[in-house]
Amino acid sequence: MPVPLGKLVLFTSMTTSGGCALVYYLIQKTFSRASYYQLALEQLHSRPEALEALGTPLNIHYLQLTDKYNFVDIANAQLKIPVSGSKSEGHLYVSSSRDAPFKRWHLEEVFLELKDGEQIPVFKHSGENGDEVKKE
Repeated sequence: MPVPLGKLVLFTSMTTSGGCALVYYLIQKTFSRASYYQLALEQLHSRPEALEALGTPLNIHYLQLTDKYNFVDIANAQLKIPVSGSKSEGHLYVSSSRDAPFKRWHLEEVFLELKDGEQIPVFKHSGENGDEVKKE
């Protein structure tokens, strides 16, 4: 017995929408598990002035995948992570790199930009040695 065209269109559109939502969720999970993402959040949690400006509890939101600032390739990663707290909200800007594929990611710079435009430095790479870092 043939299925009416209206039901077929409805079923197909629901299946497609669900599939797109699932893919979007899986991409978000992949980003949030990446070491460049985790390293940046560790640095944010270690900066009392940034946490004080945002307020507690600290909320980390999903990336806007359509934002052109978010970019990852084989050797560089650049993210704009939305964050908020009880006092304010903003974006955590992250710049990371690695020497070669399958090597460790190293943070280059991390800073918090609040919605009022205030920028709070969180981390800045210093020196030629990858192990040498400076917290601003």
